Amino acid sequence: MKKAVLTTAILTALVSGSSIAATVYDSKGTTLKVGGRAEARFNLSDQNESTKNSRFKDKSRARVNLVGKTALSDDLYGFGKYEAELDNSSSKGDGDGDNLTNRYFYAGMGTSIGEFSYGKQDSAQVQVTNFTDLMNTFDEEAADLIGGNKDKRDNNFVYSGQFDALSLQANYIASDEKDNDSFGISAVYGFTDSLTVGLGYVTQDSGSNSEDQFNIGGQFKLDALTLGALYGTGTVVSGGKEVDADDYELGAKYKFGKTSLIAVYNFKEVDNKDQVDHLALEVEHKFNGNLRVYTGYKFEQLTKKDDQLQAGIRYDF
Repeated sequence: MKKAVLTTAILTALVSGSSIAATVYDSKGTTLKVGGRAEARFNLSDQNESTKNSRFKDKSRARVNLVGKTALSDDLYGFGKYEAELDNSSSKGDGDGDNLTNRYFYAGMGTSIGEFSYGKQDSAQVQVTNFTDLMNTFDEEAADLIGGNKDKRDNNFVYSGQFDALSLQANYIASDEKDNDSFGISAVYGFTDSLTVGLGYVTQDSGSNSEDQFNIGGQFKLDALTLGALYGTGTVVSGGKEVDADDYELGAKYKFGKTSLIAVYNFKEVDNKDQVDHLALEVEHKFNGNLRVYTGYKFEQLTKKDDQLQAGIRYDF
């Protein structure tokens, strides 16, 4: 693989934006795909306002990802992924505060019984919590009671296996911090083309205490309608003691033509105290597979939080 040829191919894919996840190299069992997005968006809310800042806040971002795969034998292959995000976090709008984040970087081996990988990647619970991932703006804000439940976890060992309609995942996070490791397992099963259900459990150390979370979720699709539901319950450490916590998310999406109407309700309670409680509505219009526009509004139910409006235009390549 000549570096000059590969570099030219990557730059061509990034500039042209002619397709999503373009294959820029494919030879002798080795492939490399490049994809990403450019997303210009803004947020309007009283919570953005201060003595120096207005209600308007730019939240634009761009992502680039590289996905590679190489065949080693009939039943063995290697793979890797890297994804970065650049967001405009400067309050001055001059680019001085731009922030580059490494979202994903991991590599692994694939076999006839599944894939084994290590790096910064999603926990096993994400395939369950994704059932309510329907919006561009305000969804999935209640799903995580503990850190081991989240996506994009560092030091993460993951197993993933697909067996017909059953998807199994397990992960172990070896934390850099002492007494903070995490282990999780999940299963998702597609009963029909319309109905999918998932279960997951994750536990983690928290110093001398321990935390855990159990998830159950599902998604139902019928023609233009998609319904998603998620419930989580567990034990978290708050104020130096173990307390009960619960969350749930409900979502609905209806598509007519190229336009979708989306509604999501998020709720989280820790030690009988509400931490998340809001309803969000969104309108999305997809011009084609690459370009979309959207506007979402969050109706906050907590007294110390303000409603938000967010809108954007997104180009995928």
